[in-house]
Amino acid sequence: MLQWISSTARGVALTFGQTVSHRRSPLLAIWTAVEGCRRAATAFFRRNGYGMGGWLAAAVLFWVLFLIVVPQLFMLDLSFSMNLPRSQTGGPNDVHTLANYRSFFVEGDGGDSTWNVTQLLTFSHTIVSSILVTFVSVVICYPVAFYVTHVAPARRARLFLLLILLPYWLNEVLRAYAFGIIFSDEGFLNRILMTSGLVDAPVDFMNRNLALYTGLVYSYLLFMFFPLYSALQSVAQEQIEAARDLGAPWWHVHLFVVLPAARTGITSGCTLVFMMCAGSLVIPQVLGGTSSLWFTPIVYDRFFESFNWPQGAAYATLLVLACSILVALAKKIIVRPTRRAAQ
Repeated sequence: MLQWISSTARGVALTFGQTVSHRRSPLLAIWTAVEGCRRAATAFFRRNGYGMGGWLAAAVLFWVLFLIVVPQLFMLDLSFSMNLPRSQTGGPNDVHTLANYRSFFVEGDGGDSTWNVTQLLTFSHTIVSSILVTFVSVVICYPVAFYVTHVAPARRARLFLLLILLPYWLNEVLRAYAFGIIFSDEGFLNRILMTSGLVDAPVDFMNRNLALYTGLVYSYLLFMFFPLYSALQSVAQEQIEAARDLGAPWWHVHLFVVLPAARTGITSGCTLVFMMCAGSLVIPQVLGGTSSLWFTPIVYDRFFESFNWPQGAAYATLLVLACSILVALAKKIIVRPTRRAAQ
């Protein structure tokens, strides 16, 4: 299955590259894409047989279609609906509207309408904070992944991988509450600070968002580490040693030898961490203070407190759309220079 995915990805990448070179011939680009998919499917069924290959393809199709595409389409359609009682659903009043999206930007009706500053500020804060958490995750995971792949002996590398995986055997909720105990007013960290005489009163880590950011970085660190670990494994040790033998300083080796090869892993890790961080619900609810701003609790409130599902669907759609656009722009900035350099 992994080989089929890899072959399909190569076919799609080849198709995109040929599409750029055949902008004046869209039919040729479409034919190239169809031919690439046909060859990938033929190779996949030849390796796995028609029975096992058909079962795997059906399982993937079911997963993508019924667990990703259909729920997203249902949420998109719901976001344009009116919040009506069940008895009026499907009746003459059940029409599509943009009121749910308007409520995100503007509050009030008519001449009394004003910008919904709270929600706009919360939304912006969530996106910016998710970018910050993603950047911190890269800074933490890159040296660890490089050490495990190119510095540590095999036995020590396996021990490091076990130590990295061990805390994630616990549920995310339990880890969040553990950080809540550490950063609370009477928690472990405040006791150390007060006992050592560094502070006279407990530090409010919750309302300063330090607990929230720490919990987010820790919870999604693994999703940054393993893409980096996989990408750095593809970097030949001979390339690093050759750069050092030529007199390159350590920062030059990482900047011009290792990082370009690990760019795909960084992109994948950043995508995972950013999307999961922006859509996180448990950690902001547990570790966020009274003044903390995060957008997903607002979406949760629209669904399960206000029972305004169309408005909650509209807010969730806006969040998914904004995250998807940012990820697409980041990939365009990061991945395309790599392809041009390879060409």
